[in-house]
Amino acid sequence: MSLYWRIFLLNAAVLVAAVSLLLGPVTVSTPVLFGEAVVLLGGLAAMLIANAVLLRVGLAPLGRLTRAMSSVDLLRPGGRTRVEGPGEVAELTTSFNAMLGRLEAERASSSARALSAQEAERRRIAQELHDEVGQTLTAVLLQLKHAADRTPAPLREELRQVQETTRTSLDEIRRIARRLRPGVLEELGLHSALRALTTEFGTVSLSVRHFIAPGLPELDEATELVVYRVAQEALTNAARHAGASNVEVHLCDRPAGAVRLLVRDDGAGIGLAAEGAGVQGMRERALLIGADLAIGGGPHGGTDVRLDVPTDRTGESRR
Repeated sequence: MSLYWRIFLLNAAVLVAAVSLLLGPVTVSTPVLFGEAVVLLGGLAAMLIANAVLLRVGLAPLGRLTRAMSSVDLLRPGGRTRVEGPGEVAELTTSFNAMLGRLEAERASSSARALSAQEAERRRIAQELHDEVGQTLTAVLLQLKHAADRTPAPLREELRQVQETTRTSLDEIRRIARRLRPGVLEELGLHSALRALTTEFGTVSLSVRHFIAPGLPELDEATELVVYRVAQEALTNAARHAGASNVEVHLCDRPAGAVRLLVRDDGAGIGLAAEGAGVQGMRERALLIGADLAIGGGPHGGTDVRLDVPTDRTGESRR
Protein backbone atom coordinates (compact mmCIF):
# COMPACT_ATOMS: atom_id res chain seq x y z
CA MET A 1 0.00 0.00 0.00
CA SER A 2 1.36 3.43 -0.91
CA LEU A 3 2.22 6.07 1.70
CA TYR A 4 -0.60 8.28 0.39
CA TRP A 5 -3.25 5.64 1.02
CA ARG A 6 -1.80 4.69 4.38
CA ILE A 7 -2.08 8.27 5.66
CA PHE A 8 -5.51 8.75 4.03
CA LEU A 9 -6.95 5.61 5.60
CA LEU A 10 -5.41 6.46 8.96
CA ASN A 11 -7.08 9.87 9.09
CA ALA A 12 -10.30 8.41 7.69
CA ALA A 13 -10.34 5.90 10.53
CA VAL A 14 -9.95 8.71 13.08
CA LEU A 15 -12.79 10.71 11.52
CA VAL A 16 -15.07 7.64 11.34
CA ALA A 17 -14.41 6.97 15.02
CA ALA A 18 -15.29 10.58 15.87
CA VAL A 19 -18.57 10.43 13.88
CA SER A 20 -19.43 7.06 15.48
CA LEU A 21 -19.19 8.66 18.90
CA LEU A 22 -21.61 11.40 17.84
CA LEU A 23 -24.12 8.87 16.45
CA GLY A 24 -23.78 6.57 19.42
CA PRO A 25 -25.28 6.78 22.89
CA VAL A 26 -22.92 9.55 23.92
CA THR A 27 -24.73 12.87 24.41
CA VAL A 28 -23.43 16.36 25.08
CA SER A 29 -25.43 18.71 27.29
CA THR A 30 -25.37 22.48 27.40
CA PRO A 31 -23.47 23.37 29.46
CA VAL A 32 -21.19 20.33 29.16
CA LEU A 33 -21.29 18.07 32.18
CA PHE A 34 -18.08 16.91 33.81
CA GLY A 35 -18.56 13.24 32.87
CA GLU A 36 -19.29 14.16 29.26
CA ALA A 37 -16.17 16.34 29.09
CA VAL A 38 -14.06 13.48 30.42
CA VAL A 39 -15.44 11.11 27.75
CA LEU A 40 -14.86 13.63 24.93
CA LEU A 41 -11.36 14.53 26.04
CA GLY A 42 -10.50 10.86 26.53
CA GLY A 43 -11.71 9.99 23.03
CA LEU A 44 -9.84 12.94 21.53
CA ALA A 45 -6.62 11.97 23.33
CA ALA A 46 -6.94 8.35 22.20
CA MET A 47 -7.43 9.37 18.57
CA LEU A 48 -4.49 11.80 18.67
CA ILE A 49 -2.21 9.18 20.24
CA ALA A 50 -3.24 6.54 17.69
CA ASN A 51 -2.71 9.03 14.86
CA ALA A 52 0.74 10.02 16.17
CA VAL A 53 1.88 6.41 16.69
CA LEU A 54 0.78 5.24 13.27
CA LEU A 55 2.31 8.26 11.55
CA ARG A 56 5.57 7.77 13.43
CA VAL A 57 5.73 4.14 12.35
CA GLY A 58 4.82 4.96 8.75
CA LEU A 59 7.27 7.86 8.38
CA ALA A 60 10.20 6.34 10.33
CA PRO A 61 12.00 5.20 7.13
CA LEU A 62 11.93 8.81 5.90
CA GLY A 63 13.60 9.93 9.11
CA ARG A 64 16.35 7.35 8.70
CA LEU A 65 16.83 8.44 5.09
CA THR A 66 17.07 12.09 6.16
CA ARG A 67 19.76 11.27 8.73
CA ALA A 68 21.67 9.28 6.13
CA MET A 69 21.51 12.22 3.71
CA SER A 70 22.89 14.62 6.32
CA SER A 71 25.83 12.33 7.14
CA VAL A 72 26.97 11.53 3.58
CA ASP A 73 30.68 12.18 2.93
CA LEU A 74 31.87 11.59 -0.64
CA LEU A 75 35.45 11.25 0.63
CA ARG A 76 34.32 8.16 2.57
CA PRO A 77 32.44 6.21 -0.10
CA GLY A 78 30.55 2.97 0.26
CA GLY A 79 27.92 3.93 2.83
CA ARG A 80 24.38 3.15 1.71
CA THR A 81 20.97 3.44 3.35
CA ARG A 82 19.05 0.23 3.95
CA VAL A 83 16.05 -0.09 1.64
CA GLU A 84 12.90 -0.56 3.73
CA GLY A 85 9.45 0.87 4.33
CA PRO A 86 6.41 1.32 2.07
CA GLY A 87 6.68 1.37 -1.72
CA GLU A 88 7.37 5.08 -2.23
CA VAL A 89 9.87 5.21 0.65
CA ALA A 90 11.72 2.15 -0.64
CA GLU A 91 11.82 3.65 -4.15
CA LEU A 92 13.10 6.95 -2.73
CA THR A 93 15.82 5.15 -0.76
CA THR A 94 16.84 3.15 -3.84
CA SER A 95 17.00 6.32 -5.93
CA PHE A 96 19.07 8.06 -3.25
CA ASN A 97 21.54 5.15 -3.14
CA ALA A 98 21.82 5.21 -6.95
CA MET A 99 22.35 8.98 -6.94
CA LEU A 100 25.01 8.62 -4.24
CA GLY A 101 26.82 6.05 -6.39
CA ARG A 102 26.79 8.42 -9.36
CA LEU A 103 28.05 11.29 -7.21
CA GLU A 104 30.89 9.16 -5.84
CA ALA A 105 31.88 8.08 -9.35
CA GLU A 106 31.80 11.67 -10.60
CA ARG A 107 33.77 12.87 -7.57
CA ALA A 108 36.41 10.22 -8.17
CA SER A 109 36.59 11.10 -11.87
CA SER A 110 36.85 14.85 -11.26
CA SER A 111 39.44 14.30 -8.52
CA ALA A 112 41.48 12.16 -10.89
CA ARG A 113 41.46 14.91 -13.51
CA ALA A 114 42.32 17.59 -10.96
CA LEU A 115 45.16 15.59 -9.40
CA SER A 116 46.50 14.66 -12.83
CA ALA A 117 46.58 18.34 -13.76
CA GLN A 118 48.19 19.13 -10.42
CA GLU A 119 50.95 16.58 -10.96
CA ALA A 120 51.57 17.94 -14.46
CA GLU A 121 51.84 21.46 -13.05
CA ARG A 122 54.18 20.23 -10.33
CA ARG A 123 56.45 18.68 -12.97
CA ARG A 124 56.41 21.88 -15.03
CA ILE A 125 57.26 24.12 -12.06
CA ALA A 126 59.96 21.72 -10.85
CA GLN A 127 61.49 21.66 -14.33
CA GLU A 128 61.49 25.44 -14.53
CA LEU A 129 63.01 25.76 -11.06
CA HIS A 130 65.75 23.33 -12.03
CA ASP A 131 66.44 24.63 -15.53
CA GLU A 132 65.86 28.36 -15.10
CA VAL A 133 66.29 29.46 -11.50
CA GLY A 134 68.79 26.73 -10.63
CA GLN A 135 71.05 27.47 -13.56
CA THR A 136 70.81 31.22 -12.94
CA LEU A 137 71.85 30.83 -9.32
CA THR A 138 74.66 28.49 -10.34
CA ALA A 139 75.93 31.19 -12.71
CA VAL A 140 75.66 33.77 -9.93
CA LEU A 141 77.72 31.52 -7.66
CA LEU A 142 80.46 31.26 -10.26
CA GLN A 143 80.47 35.02 -10.78
CA LEU A 144 80.62 35.63 -7.04
CA LYS A 145 83.53 33.23 -6.71
CA HIS A 146 85.34 34.96 -9.56
CA ALA A 147 84.65 38.37 -8.03
CA ALA A 148 85.70 37.23 -4.55
CA ASP A 149 89.01 35.95 -5.88
CA ARG A 150 89.76 39.36 -7.42
CA THR A 151 88.33 41.58 -4.67
CA PRO A 152 90.50 43.26 -2.05
CA ALA A 153 90.61 41.55 1.32
CA PRO A 154 88.25 43.96 3.17
CA LEU A 155 85.36 43.11 0.80
CA ARG A 156 86.22 39.48 0.19
CA GLU A 157 84.57 38.23 3.39
CA GLU A 158 81.30 39.96 2.53
CA LEU A 159 81.31 38.38 -0.91
CA ARG A 160 81.95 34.98 0.68
CA GLN A 161 78.87 35.45 2.86
CA VAL A 162 76.77 36.40 -0.17
CA GLN A 163 78.13 33.33 -1.91
CA GLU A 164 77.06 31.08 0.97
CA THR A 165 73.60 32.67 1.06
CA THR A 166 73.24 32.06 -2.66
CA ARG A 167 74.39 28.46 -2.28
CA THR A 168 71.84 27.92 0.52
CA SER A 169 69.10 29.36 -1.70
CA LEU A 170 70.15 27.05 -4.53
CA ASP A 171 69.99 24.03 -2.23
CA GLU A 172 66.53 25.09 -1.05
CA ILE A 173 65.27 25.47 -4.62
CA ARG A 174 66.59 22.01 -5.48
CA ARG A 175 64.86 20.59 -2.40
CA ILE A 176 61.57 22.22 -3.41
CA ALA A 177 61.95 20.89 -6.95
CA ARG A 178 62.52 17.37 -5.60
CA ARG A 179 59.34 17.59 -3.53
CA LEU A 180 57.35 18.87 -6.46
CA ARG A 181 58.62 16.17 -8.80
CA PRO A 182 59.97 13.05 -7.07
CA GLY A 183 62.49 12.01 -9.71
CA VAL A 184 63.81 9.21 -7.53
CA LEU A 185 60.32 7.65 -7.60
CA GLU A 186 60.35 7.51 -11.39
CA GLU A 187 63.95 6.35 -11.63
CA LEU A 188 64.40 3.96 -8.68
CA GLY A 189 60.89 3.07 -7.51
CA LEU A 190 58.78 3.48 -4.40
CA HIS A 191 61.11 1.85 -1.88
CA SER A 192 64.07 4.07 -2.72
CA ALA A 193 61.81 7.11 -2.87
CA LEU A 194 60.45 6.46 0.64
CA ARG A 195 63.99 6.01 1.98
CA ALA A 196 65.01 9.31 0.39
CA LEU A 197 61.89 10.99 1.78
CA THR A 198 62.62 9.91 5.35
CA THR A 199 66.19 11.13 5.01
CA GLU A 200 64.98 14.48 3.70
CA PHE A 201 62.60 15.06 6.62
CA GLY A 202 65.03 13.93 9.29
CA THR A 203 66.55 16.75 11.35
CA VAL A 204 68.32 17.17 14.67
CA SER A 205 64.97 17.55 16.45
CA LEU A 206 63.00 15.04 14.34
CA SER A 207 64.05 11.41 13.97
CA VAL A 208 62.46 9.72 10.94
CA ARG A 209 62.99 5.98 10.42
CA HIS A 210 61.74 3.71 7.67
CA PHE A 211 60.79 0.02 7.87
CA ILE A 212 60.21 -1.52 4.43
CA ALA A 213 59.40 -5.21 4.28
CA PRO A 214 61.10 -7.25 1.54
CA GLY A 215 59.24 -9.04 -1.25
CA LEU A 216 56.23 -6.74 -1.36
CA PRO A 217 53.80 -7.03 -4.28
CA GLU A 218 54.47 -4.70 -7.18
CA LEU A 219 52.38 -1.56 -7.53
CA ASP A 220 51.60 0.30 -10.72
CA GLU A 221 52.97 3.80 -11.30
CA ALA A 222 49.77 5.63 -10.35
CA THR A 223 49.50 3.70 -7.08
CA GLU A 224 53.16 4.28 -6.22
CA LEU A 225 52.66 8.00 -6.71
CA VAL A 226 49.62 7.99 -4.41
CA VAL A 227 51.50 6.08 -1.70
CA TYR A 228 54.44 8.46 -2.01
CA ARG A 229 52.26 11.59 -1.82
CA VAL A 230 50.35 10.28 1.22
CA ALA A 231 53.64 9.53 2.99
CA GLN A 232 54.94 12.98 2.04
CA GLU A 233 51.85 14.75 3.37
CA ALA A 234 51.84 12.69 6.58
CA LEU A 235 55.51 13.51 7.20
CA THR A 236 54.86 17.18 6.47
CA ASN A 237 52.03 17.27 9.03
CA ALA A 238 54.18 15.49 11.62
CA ALA A 239 57.08 17.90 11.09
CA ARG A 240 55.09 21.14 10.93
CA HIS A 241 51.99 20.68 13.07
CA ALA A 242 52.26 17.68 15.39
CA GLY A 243 55.36 18.73 17.32
CA ALA A 244 56.65 15.17 17.00
CA SER A 245 60.19 14.07 17.81
CA ASN A 246 59.98 10.56 16.31
CA VAL A 247 58.28 9.36 13.15
CA GLU A 248 58.18 5.84 11.70
CA VAL A 249 57.33 5.02 8.09
CA HIS A 250 56.27 1.39 7.56
CA LEU A 251 55.60 -0.30 4.23
CA CYS A 252 54.44 -3.88 4.72
CA ASP A 253 52.15 -6.48 3.24
CA ARG A 254 48.66 -7.31 4.41
CA PRO A 255 46.54 -10.47 4.04
CA ALA A 256 45.65 -11.45 0.46
CA GLY A 257 48.66 -9.63 -0.95
CA ALA A 258 47.61 -6.05 -0.17
CA VAL A 259 50.13 -3.38 0.83
CA ARG A 260 49.91 -1.04 3.82
CA LEU A 261 51.63 2.28 4.34
CA LEU A 262 51.76 3.35 7.98
CA VAL A 263 53.17 6.70 9.12
CA ARG A 264 53.25 6.88 12.94
CA ASP A 265 54.42 9.85 15.01
CA ASP A 266 54.59 10.64 18.71
CA GLY A 267 53.23 14.18 18.40
CA ALA A 268 50.22 15.92 19.89
CA GLY A 269 47.67 13.90 17.90
CA ILE A 270 44.75 15.19 15.84
CA GLY A 271 42.22 15.48 18.68
CA LEU A 272 38.99 17.13 17.57
CA ALA A 273 40.64 19.34 14.96
CA ALA A 274 38.86 19.63 11.63
CA GLU A 275 40.48 18.00 8.64
CA GLY A 276 42.50 20.47 6.59
CA ALA A 277 43.30 20.62 2.90
CA GLY A 278 46.23 18.22 3.32
CA VAL A 279 44.13 15.44 4.83
CA GLN A 280 41.37 16.01 2.27
CA GLY A 281 43.99 15.71 -0.46
CA MET A 282 45.15 12.39 0.98
CA ARG A 283 41.58 11.09 0.99
CA GLU A 284 41.06 12.17 -2.62
CA ARG A 285 44.25 10.41 -3.69
CA ALA A 286 43.21 7.26 -1.84
CA LEU A 287 39.90 7.30 -3.73
CA LEU A 288 41.75 7.29 -7.05
CA ILE A 289 43.18 3.83 -6.43
CA GLY A 290 40.37 2.41 -4.30
CA ALA A 291 42.56 2.39 -1.19
CA ASP A 292 41.35 2.67 2.40
CA LEU A 293 42.76 5.66 4.32
CA ALA A 294 42.41 5.82 8.10
CA ILE A 295 43.74 8.64 10.30
CA GLY A 296 43.54 8.33 14.07
CA GLY A 297 45.41 8.12 17.33
CA GLY A 298 48.38 5.80 17.73
CA PRO A 299 48.65 3.07 20.37
CA HIS A 300 50.87 5.30 22.54
CA GLY A 301 49.56 8.72 21.50
CA GLY A 302 50.43 10.73 18.44
CA THR A 303 48.86 10.04 15.07
CA ASP A 304 48.66 7.02 12.79
CA VAL A 305 48.09 7.47 9.06
CA ARG A 306 47.23 4.11 7.45
CA LEU A 307 46.78 3.55 3.73
CA ASP A 308 45.73 0.06 2.67
CA VAL A 309 46.12 -0.59 -1.06
CA PRO A 310 43.80 -3.40 -2.26
CA THR A 311 45.04 -6.52 -3.95
CA ASP A 312 43.81 -5.58 -7.41
CA ARG A 313 46.30 -2.71 -7.48
CA THR A 314 49.25 -5.05 -7.06
CA GLY A 315 51.12 -7.52 -9.24
CA GLU A 316 54.23 -9.66 -9.02
CA SER A 317 56.69 -9.09 -6.19
CA ARG A 318 59.89 -7.21 -6.78
CA ARG A 319 62.83 -5.59 -5.05
